[in-house]
Amino acid sequence: MLSADTLARRRDLVDVIGSALLAWALGAGYRRVAAQVVGVTVWTVRGWLRRFALNAERVRVVFTVLAHDLDPLLAPIEPTGTAVGDAVEAVAVAARAASLRLAPVAPWQFASAASAGGLLSNAS
Repeated sequence: MLSADTLARRRDLVDVIGSALLAWALGAGYRRVAAQVVGVTVWTVRGWLRRFALNAERVRVVFTVLAHDLDPLLAPIEPTGTAVGDAVEAVAVAARAASLRLAPVAPWQFASAASAGGLLSNAS
């Protein structure tokens, strides 16, 4: 089992990857995102972003369901206008619901644990 601070087949910490995903969801291009991540090549960051984009709908669905399982009174999660933004928002909302119901947890570490490290995996 992977530690909650890592993802399967990824060398970098999940919080580093998560901050890159958040910046991208907020509209930064992959080169700008890569410039913000110290010690990681632009091609590595581009790979994270591409893989997340391929998984975005699945991530959105899984974390939306999880958020509502953790908080049945949760209002619907508002769309952000992009698949990546919706997936990042679903992760954040689910992590917040887990923090309120169970114990405080960092959003991307929660995402790693809830996905068994498979957030950027090419398998379902």
